[in-house]
This record gives sequence, C-alpha cells and structure tokens, in this order.
Amino acid sequence: MRLPPAIIGHTEEVLREILRFTGPADGTLSRYFREHPRLGSRERGVIAESIYGLLRNKSVYTSFAESGSGSSMRRLTLLGLADAAGIDALGGLTEDETAWLQRVMEIDRSHLPVLMKANVPAWLWEKLYASFGEAQALQLAESLNTPAPLDLRVNSIKGQRDEVIAVLAQAPILAEPTPYSTTGLRVIKKPSIQNLPLFKDGTIEVQDEGSQLLAQLVGARRGEMVADFCAGAGGKTLALGALMRNTGRLYAFDISEKRLAKLKPRLARSGLSNVHPVVIAHEKDAKIKRLAAKLDRVLVDAPCSGLGTLRRNPDVKWRQTPEGVAELNVKQASILASASRMVKAGGRLVYATCSILDEENEGIVQAFLAEHPDFALIPVSQVLAEQKIPLEMGDYLKLYPHIHHTDGFFAAILERQK
Repeated sequence: MRLPPAIIGHTEEVLREILRFTGPADGTLSRYFREHPRLGSRERGVIAESIYGLLRNKSVYTSFAESGSGSSMRRLTLLGLADAAGIDALGGLTEDETAWLQRVMEIDRSHLPVLMKANVPAWLWEKLYASFGEAQALQLAESLNTPAPLDLRVNSIKGQRDEVIAVLAQAPILAEPTPYSTTGLRVIKKPSIQNLPLFKDGTIEVQDEGSQLLAQLVGARRGEMVADFCAGAGGKTLALGALMRNTGRLYAFDISEKRLAKLKPRLARSGLSNVHPVVIAHEKDAKIKRLAAKLDRVLVDAPCSGLGTLRRNPDVKWRQTPEGVAELNVKQASILASASRMVKAGGRLVYATCSILDEENEGIVQAFLAEHPDFALIPVSQVLAEQKIPLEMGDYLKLYPHIHHTDGFFAAILERQK
C-alpha cells in the first residue's frame, strides 16, 4: 500500500527542524505529531523511522544527497523514507527521483571512507580510534548505529521472570531472559506494552539491561539507607527499591522537579513505599549536608554526554561537542565529590555514566581518588563474582553494544575506608 505524497513534505519539514540540533529529536517529533493530528499511526511510524535512520546514517546520506538535481534536503528526505518504507511505497516521486533513488540504494557501501562508515562526527571518531583502534572502534560505531532491542525489568516485588515470560506469551509477545541481569527480559520485535496489565500494575518496567546491572552493582540490601543521587525519571531508583525488598529508606534526588514528577506514576505502579523523591537546588544543597556520613550506598548516575545511548538517541552524536563534554567533566567531578560526603565509613559509592569516553569515566574516578584518600576502588570483577553475574570485567564495568548487546555504560565502585 502506497504512502500519500504528503508524507514527503511532512518528513522534510520536521527533518529540517531536527537538523538544527537545538533540542532532542524525540521531543521535536512528538511536538510535530501533536501539531498534525491528522497523520495516521502508519504515517507517524514511517516518518519517525526515516528520521532516526537519517540521523544514524547522516554522514553517508548527506554525501549521497549531494548528487542529483534539485533540493538536497528533499533528496535527504527521500533517502530516509526509501530506507524506512521502500521506494515502491513512496507516492509523489518524479521519474528522475525514482531512478536516482534506485541508483543510490544499490551503491556498495563497503568501500566508503572509514569516517562515513562510522557515521559519527570527526572529533568523536578520533576519540574512539585512540581508545579502541580502527577495527574495534568501527565495530562499536556500527553497533551504536543499530536500533536497540526492547529490554524490560521484572519488578521482583510483584512477579518472577518465568511467570512474566508465560503471561507475555499469551499476548502474544515473545521475550527471553537477558544474559546478565537476573531481572531482565529482552523482547523479540518491539510491541507496544503500555496497555498491558503487567505494565499498568507495575510488574514490568522498560529498562536497558545495562541500566539494570548498574542498580545491581550498588548492592543495596534490606533495611539500608540508600540514595540515587541523579535519579531523573527513576528507572534505577525503582530497581534499587525492589532489590531492598521495599525496606529501609531510599532517597531519589534530582535538580529537576519535572523529571522527578515522571517518577511519581511509576512509583505508584511499583508498589514501593521506601522511596522518597527529593528536589534539590544543586549538588551542595543543605538537604544533602544533613545526610553527611549517614548512607550505606549512594549511586551517582552522573549527567553525561549520553554517547552510550546512540542506539536510542542517534541525534546526540551530532548535538554533542568536545566543549560540551569538557563542561560536563567539571559538573561530574563536583557531583561525585558532593555525593561522597553522604557515604558512611564502610559504605559504598557507585559512579556511573552512559558514556563511552574515558574523560567522563576513568578520568573522573582517578581524579576523585587522588583527592579523596579515604576512598578505595573496589574491583567490579569482585562484586560481579559475589553477585554471580557472569560478566568478565576488571576494575571497572564497561558495557558496549557490540560486545554485551546493552547500551554503552561505565561504572566504578568506591568504598569509604574510614
């Protein structure tokens, strides 16, 4: 069934706005769809898929769009739509456009320059190349350009993984256990789950397996005092609350009231009563000082470049800059230092990011340890072994999509000695 010719105009209009990179692509798309309610679900799906495909493959498609006649923005739009729906599904093409698309789609991409194959900005490629070497960096870049699967976390307060798999199968939705997280499920295909009873009653939450593992590394136990220092919408907070078996006290701190507001309905569904959301003005807020040396565990999922999440947010690589990362480094160091004050002797501090850059990860941790001799690094390998998580790691947790099939994540475990 052919798509209406108007799809091309809609896609080009929203693409033009997104390529200004003034804000997240998903927010721009959502607003555009609200402003154009007559677009059907199929049309919205094709537009979204073509936009994300273009963002993933921007280097290649921009180069291809420079060939041919007419507007390069229209040609870029046609490439995205042809990728998402197929050339035959597009209405409103001229004969020249159809012929041009067919020629371009048959180009052998294996001989393209390495930077185009990687489909990342030059500054980011240089960093990946320096850290991993060309072959591994290209594998990582290509995996980050592949759409992520749908991962779920089973809320152990409300259900068990095997039971959830059986209930999902009746929907019918196929899911299999994730290899590392004991509460994780990887869903085959990408069905909508928002209307499922399991979702509505809080038995399942959408959460990448890597994010689940970060919560497990915290090692929060029954009856402890714990804080999720940069809680955001609370995915890891809810995972921590379940690991604590709904006992103790779990603070969810964030500077954004709007982000914490998104936690409230999730918290209501979860059945947890040990979570206390707290809005703070900044990392040195008086509410933090009052908890000095009182907490057993603190998770710092620091604000970061987000470059580990490119499978979901491909626009981030084009919006982020080296200057932006440098500004984040200052913030990361300050947040980690402030959060550390809440940790009591023998307590643990977990520093985590969804970044793949050394300067946001090991660099921040090593600088912190140099300034805080009362903290020691606990090898992640030791904690993974204790928790019987079958992952080969060294001092740090480093997860990558081309190896572990998760988003890119980093974590370090720090223990206060005195």
